Amino acid sequence: MEGKQKKSSIPFGVSMMDVYRNKAMYKILILVVALVIGGISLVYTNFLVSKLKEREKTLIDLYAKSLEYLANASLDENVNFISSEIIEVNTSIPVILTGEDQVPLGPNNSRNIRFPANASEEKKMEILLDELDLMKSENDPIPVVAFGVTQYIFYRNSDLLYQLRWYPYVQLSVIAVFAFGAYYLFSVSRRAEQNRVWVGLAKETAHQLGTPLSSLVAWLEYFKEKDKYKDDPVFEELEKDVQRLEVVTKRFSNIGSVPSIKEEDIMDALEKIVSYLQKRISTKIRMSIKSDIPPGTMVELNRSLFQWVIENVCKNSADAIEGNGSIILELSGPENGQLFLDISDTGKGISKARIAQIFRPGVSSKARGWGLGLTLSKRIIEEYHGGRIFVKSSQANKGTTFRIVLPVRQK
Repeated sequence: MEGKQKKSSIPFGVSMMDVYRNKAMYKILILVVALVIGGISLVYTNFLVSKLKEREKTLIDLYAKSLEYLANASLDENVNFISSEIIEVNTSIPVILTGEDQVPLGPNNSRNIRFPANASEEKKMEILLDELDLMKSENDPIPVVAFGVTQYIFYRNSDLLYQLRWYPYVQLSVIAVFAFGAYYLFSVSRRAEQNRVWVGLAKETAHQLGTPLSSLVAWLEYFKEKDKYKDDPVFEELEKDVQRLEVVTKRFSNIGSVPSIKEEDIMDALEKIVSYLQKRISTKIRMSIKSDIPPGTMVELNRSLFQWVIENVCKNSADAIEGNGSIILELSGPENGQLFLDISDTGKGISKARIAQIFRPGVSSKARGWGLGLTLSKRIIEEYHGGRIFVKSSQANKGTTFRIVLPVRQK
């Protein structure tokens, strides 16, 4: 039963990790679906606009024929029905009646044209002429023949037609703004949730390490008091590892808190972490430090967290080296208030596609890697030290250079 549960939980974890790693593809898929929906909405709205435009054209044709009929009707004919049910019913389509010279016959021979209150006749004519130019650009005039004299009816699309034509664009804009806002809030909340998870995990790890570490310290002191083990080199190395565990515990406990930053000798900090790492990585890999900075250069650091960054980057470099190789840490500057630390290896290099991803959580080239080392390093350098960390260069089968940029006060 236990084995079955473990077996069923693995595919779920893998699929969730695949979703996370392929999130760019899912974003593109969502964008494509949104564009398709927007395109369908746009096409359908344009179809409705064309149908409404045809309907308005039919109404204006009927309107013109009614005017023509009224103009040619005899006095004894009852035309009240045509006037009230056809002509006066048009309350939305702007219409202007012109003479044979296509000049408006006046405000009284137009419909649905907005005139300002208390506008003079000259002002109304100016408005009619402007409207007439717009109507000529939209639709062909309809001739009306009355007693052998040809007049013309000009018209333009109704306000409803304009609104309907622009509606899908406004709709898509609102949806886009809403989607962008929702995505931004979702991303912020997700990052905040991830941060809470990492902080909680780190602090719980520090708490769990505390009890056995205290026990190890006590046992170490017990053995050091025994004359039998007093000069045994094993206990000297054991003490170093216990001290190392204390440093690790301190690092985890600092995650999520504001770390104390103080001026440190950066060269001294590098020498100590390199000395520790050299004994714990492959003997085929040589580590060295080069420095062009003045001796005793002080940089505002949290030594424990900064050394953690160096350890993470150097371990990644060591994993990338197959066989014999080297890792070189090179300090340069200060320049424009910045100090540069380049960490170069002779490993297999990083592809361009992976360079943009290596600082993301969950991205790891190792089968059992969590993909958190470089993510934490980036956070430590950028958020706690106000600096930057990035891949300066990388070539296949030649190596990679990471650059750390730290602010420094030049005295």
